[in-house]
Amino acid sequence: MAIPHVLILGGTSEARVLARRLVARGDMRVTLSLAGRTENPLQQHGDVRVGGFGGAQGLAQWLRAGQVDLLVDATHPFAARITANAVEASRAAAVPLVRLERAPWEPQPGDDWIAARDIDHAAALLGEAPRTVFLAIGRQEAGRFVIRPQHRYIVRSVEPVDTVERIAGAHYILGRGPFAEADEHALLLEHGIEIIVAKNSGGEATYGKIAAARQLGLPVVMVSRPQPPVGDAAATLDEAIVRIGDHVGLPADRGE
Repeated sequence: MAIPHVLILGGTSEARVLARRLVARGDMRVTLSLAGRTENPLQQHGDVRVGGFGGAQGLAQWLRAGQVDLLVDATHPFAARITANAVEASRAAAVPLVRLERAPWEPQPGDDWIAARDIDHAAALLGEAPRTVFLAIGRQEAGRFVIRPQHRYIVRSVEPVDTVERIAGAHYILGRGPFAEADEHALLLEHGIEIIVAKNSGGEATYGKIAAARQLGLPVVMVSRPQPPVGDAAATLDEAIVRIGDHVGLPADRGE
């Protein structure tokens, strides 16, 4: 009897650790799919494929052709289109779906958060008066702030921002988390940051800037997550592994 085949839609640290833990069990075949937007991804585990599927229909075809027994969506909380495609493909191919989504950050005493519905709303919330803004939202949407040219932007991303999407006068920093709070504190002071724009990604790797902003009394425009097409996501790796085991008829591992 063939061992269960699990396809993980990845690109997050949780997906990488999940693949490693499932591979280490030795009782299932694991394929980890990466979108390919990062040129030098960290070491991955299992069979790795890179690139898109061609939408929900293409993903459903891949699930059938690859004889996948379970689909795991462990993409970024803001990867709304991929998550929607995963839901549609799961239904079309009759393959069960487990969603792993880290819990969002919650405001703590001393935080000064300004809630934004989306990136465009975040840009509007910066106001008219010129400010020095730290954009910690990745490279794909930083260019949207060109509509507010009066501000001075410090932009950090894992990969360089495309030339055509660069903001005139902005300062660009390359960096891959995790980012320590002390380092973020120093960065904010070095560049004279007055306000931060961040996505509510959750997790520990990029929380340092939020904690540093709290200590410095800086406001944070916090972009809310898109509403997922399905609820009841697993919030931890252990919970996801239990659900995976239930779906493929295998016992949960003992964790790490």
